[in-house]
Amino acid sequence: MSLIKSISGIRGTIGGKVGDNLTPLDVVKFASAFGTWLQNNKNKKDLTLIIGRDARISGSMVNSLVTATLQGLGINVVDLGLSTTPTVEVMVPELNADGGIILTASHNPKQWNALKLLNEKGEFISGENGAEVLALAENEDFNYAEVDDLGKYETRDDAFDIHIQHILDLPMVDVEAIKAKKYKIVLDAVNSTGGIAIPMLLDKLGCETVKLYCEPNGQFPHNPEPLKEHLGDICELVKKENADFGVVVDPDVDRLALVDEKGEMFGEEYTLVAVADYLLKNKNGVAISNLSSSRALRDVAQTHNSEYFASAVGEVNVVNLMKEKDAVIGGEGNGGIIYPDLHYGRDSLVGVALFLTHLAKENKTVSELRAGYPSYFMGKKKIELTPEINVDDILSKMEKEYQNENVSTIDGVKIDFENNWVHLRKSNTEPIIRIYTEAKSQEEADKLGDDIIAKIKSLI
Repeated sequence: MSLIKSISGIRGTIGGKVGDNLTPLDVVKFASAFGTWLQNNKNKKDLTLIIGRDARISGSMVNSLVTATLQGLGINVVDLGLSTTPTVEVMVPELNADGGIILTASHNPKQWNALKLLNEKGEFISGENGAEVLALAENEDFNYAEVDDLGKYETRDDAFDIHIQHILDLPMVDVEAIKAKKYKIVLDAVNSTGGIAIPMLLDKLGCETVKLYCEPNGQFPHNPEPLKEHLGDICELVKKENADFGVVVDPDVDRLALVDEKGEMFGEEYTLVAVADYLLKNKNGVAISNLSSSRALRDVAQTHNSEYFASAVGEVNVVNLMKEKDAVIGGEGNGGIIYPDLHYGRDSLVGVALFLTHLAKENKTVSELRAGYPSYFMGKKKIELTPEINVDDILSKMEKEYQNENVSTIDGVKIDFENNWVHLRKSNTEPIIRIYTEAKSQEEADKLGDDIIAKIKSLI
């Protein structure tokens, strides 16, 4: 069974049986539920939704199903075609639309697709709203429009231009400083829409782009999650081309990873750290990431006399805390940059522009820039539990066991020791506890994870 229904949308593998996978009937049902939910919550007759998709193979089919369903409800559709998650997020308020749907399974393999749901601000709908959409889908409580009231359909091909111009207009993006450097950049866009959008941005910034896997055909040449073990090709090409650095994005272009001029990974966690360093150097404020992100962001914020706060894991939670604290910058340790002066969503394009500005002004190589940040190493482990074991009880016992340390229970249990930390989270889909650790060496991070697993087993 590969159909996952959550408050942020629905995702699954293409084909198979209805209700088990993301079949055409499931797509129609959930598009109907979201459209109906909007109609129930808007005090207006004519509703408009923005639709955009990444380049995965099933995108065209899913797009046709979603747009036709919305029209069948009497909702107008503006179709951006091949797009990125942040571009759709920008275009919803730009066009005064009532919401949006992004057709992307993010970093999942090519057999997956998903419907991600946006409100009128171009932000992911809340958990409460998502639960209401799921209830409508479950009850199939839909009322379709009569023939004279069907929704209108139009396409737009200027969304990337609008998104990029908003980035170039940001005061903290120094276009001339970047142009003066004439950077040569290798781009791995995993054969999705980053292969269209990122070169357009880099061209406007006076950079030369060496394209690797930039044909938006949805045939991912490697696992699309931008992790070190998947990125050997770009690491080699950066060195071969004598490039200044490499840029890697996932299929929907909301995660940004960097490769230095030596062909070494900059570290996904450090994308946000570098951008925050630049912004907080110029404006004291607040930086936000989630509880499973690197302590390096906190350290950098402190060097600029700025505050740092951590949210529960999940983009919606990061955004909510950013708004509460009026943060200057936020994001997640997976390379997700959220810059509120543009919009409240992870955006690789604005991340590239801000990083390039920082690099140009520091007048350093990428490896020199990275060497200036605190070095931390992360470990990820899990402990499998039998169904009869109460996971919440285990987490409660761990909280009491380490009550003399700095403990957070915002999202599972996070224990901050002086030189390292561990974060324990209950999986929503499996009887396991996920264990994230960070320390000053990989060996120490891995040992901490093993020690915590041993402690949990002793409590069981």
